[in-house]
Amino acid sequence: MPSIAHFRTFLAVVRHGSFAAAGKEIGLTAAAVGLQMRGLEEEVGIVLFDRGARSIVLNTAGRKLVPRIEDLVLRYESVVSRPEAGELSGKVVMGALVSALMGAFADALWRLKREHPQLEVKLLAGLSRDFAYRVEAGELDAAVVTQSPQRLSSRLRWTPLYTEPLVLIVPRKPHFRVAKDPREVLRTAPFIRFESQTWTGILIRRALGQVHVRVKDEMELNSIEAIIELVRQGFGVSIVPQSLEQIRAEGAVYLRIEGEAPRAPISLAYRREDRSTIVRNFVVLARQAARSTLQKKK
Repeated sequence: MPSIAHFRTFLAVVRHGSFAAAGKEIGLTAAAVGLQMRGLEEEVGIVLFDRGARSIVLNTAGRKLVPRIEDLVLRYESVVSRPEAGELSGKVVMGALVSALMGAFADALWRLKREHPQLEVKLLAGLSRDFAYRVEAGELDAAVVTQSPQRLSSRLRWTPLYTEPLVLIVPRKPHFRVAKDPREVLRTAPFIRFESQTWTGILIRRALGQVHVRVKDEMELNSIEAIIELVRQGFGVSIVPQSLEQIRAEGAVYLRIEGEAPRAPISLAYRREDRSTIVRNFVVLARQAARSTLQKKK
């Protein structure tokens, strides 16, 4: 049976994309990491990596196991660090996306507060990229963010919570002609873009590339709420996370983007070296609460 160390090694390989880089983080040679991964594959009966002459790539089967293995490791760490009383108390300073506070995670936070009344959570709203840097610097204990589409510092750990579909929103009473086909809407209508250099902005750019459409940029904003309001008033169309669109749906409709809807992965980011009992337990409980909330909404 694989040990918890094997699972930690697997997650290190996932983060770094190579046996050598993972080995540097956990103090093993690349060969030792490779042996552990071979042993893990034999135990689970699944090939997790596509191996080339000079590279290894996590395959589809391996990607499916990442959330389950990460959850297992977090549960183990919560057991070994859990206080005897089982009650969380103290203060956690967190950052959170506005969409997370208005969507599924708001319910998750409420459940955490109800189950642990002595736990004080201070919340700050903002942008994912800024929060990630502040978590790494120690200004925040953790943050609910759109997971970075780019590789960041290995000091950060990412725990997946849920995903938000990116949808095309169109005003019910536009000041312009709206085509019937979503691709034609994107080509011809004024497009209100979320700030392109943010992580969500990068995901939106990829979504547009997925349908091979060049939009007519009208304006660029760093507030999804403001974008939705401008769409509702008829000034353009946009692509936004669906959770916010559902909250503010009056006056706007959303259309399915061709093919599989692109999704924004929402994760809890915190420092890898943080051994705080509060933070470790908060990570586990937050994921459980988010999963439970989403299951109820299905």
